Amino acid sequence: MMGEEKERLSGDGSRSSPSLPTVNPEVEKLQAQQDLKTNGIHPAIYVMVWISLSSSVILFNKWILSSLQFHYPILLTAWHLIFATVMTQILARTTRLLDGRKSVKMTGRIYLRAIVPIGLFFSLSLICGNLTYLYLSVSFIQMLKAFTPVAVLVAGWVLGIDPVDFKKLGNVSFIVIGVVLASFGEIDFVMIGFIFQVGGIMFEAIRICMVQRLLNGAEFKMDPLVSLYYFAPVCAVMNLTVALFWEVPKISMDEVYAVGLSTFFANACCAFLLNVSVVFLIGKTSGLVLTLCGVLKDILLVGASMIIWGTQVSALQAFGYTIALGGMIYYKLGQKELKPFLSEIGRRWAEFGVNKPVLRKIFIFTIFIFSIFFLLGGLAPTYAPEYDPKNYLVAAKNSLGNV
Repeated sequence: MMGEEKERLSGDGSRSSPSLPTVNPEVEKLQAQQDLKTNGIHPAIYVMVWISLSSSVILFNKWILSSLQFHYPILLTAWHLIFATVMTQILARTTRLLDGRKSVKMTGRIYLRAIVPIGLFFSLSLICGNLTYLYLSVSFIQMLKAFTPVAVLVAGWVLGIDPVDFKKLGNVSFIVIGVVLASFGEIDFVMIGFIFQVGGIMFEAIRICMVQRLLNGAEFKMDPLVSLYYFAPVCAVMNLTVALFWEVPKISMDEVYAVGLSTFFANACCAFLLNVSVVFLIGKTSGLVLTLCGVLKDILLVGASMIIWGTQVSALQAFGYTIALGGMIYYKLGQKELKPFLSEIGRRWAEFGVNKPVLRKIFIFTIFIFSIFFLLGGLAPTYAPEYDPKNYLVAAKNSLGNV
């Protein structure tokens, strides 16, 4: 439930996704690197650990809420936040991982005027995001989360944090088109779940903009673990308050024991370790690598949802999601960052054509044919599969019987 920029405490980076409070992405090499003997570890190890934990938290939450039928997402979120509050307090007193908090000029007035409002929107985003898991598949949720950069951009304009830039709006248009296509292609579309997810994205966008405004000053720069130290307590209180009125009156201890106390503990540990992994990941890789790894994680989650829960993904939905992911990569990295990467791909593609021209032609032809079938299959009408002659025969029989 916690992860990188857009990871949620109870399932939803990202993409990316949802970690606990998102912090300034420009913060690099903070206290987590001090006196830690990690220089001999390859950055790929950190990336793989982050992808594994981030994916595990989302799948773990979906498994508890859906497969184990523990239909109390707000309570689950509150439990994660309480666990995070306790663990950050312990780490602050026993390790140096949270020494970064000493450089933050936090007062009671600042906490009430800045941290509490951000915590409110964060709690709302968690509540909406986790309620979504009761209605929508993991794959469709990940596709909708691709819309988050667009929501953040618009929220920044509305709140006056960033000036209106129509060039950026044009850059994110592919994300909008892709998400719209993915939504139209969704087989098991549930409107209430869609509304919850859109609400979660909007609340998350507002929270990110408020955090961005807070972190503009050097005295408030925090790594993910330090921000968790400040945000987790207020978010835990808010989520627990909502749960006391909404879910606690309906829950029974039999439902808790059916899931298992050890399962809840493992789930909270997994969510908390995700935030810790982000601290170690900061400064180890470039923004390009992190963005591409985030996209890879989303794709793996869609595949895992199809394998574990048998989720069906239509061709139109996959096509739309591909467009959205491409647009998200371009928006987050920009032409300047992508140009050397694309140049290297072009150079290797040219070398491949020189060394194996026939194989390259076969590859291009195969991709072309596959794309045609892919598009036609996604845009084809769906009335034929839905036609069942038995229904008409039964209706005719009943009408004759009534004569």
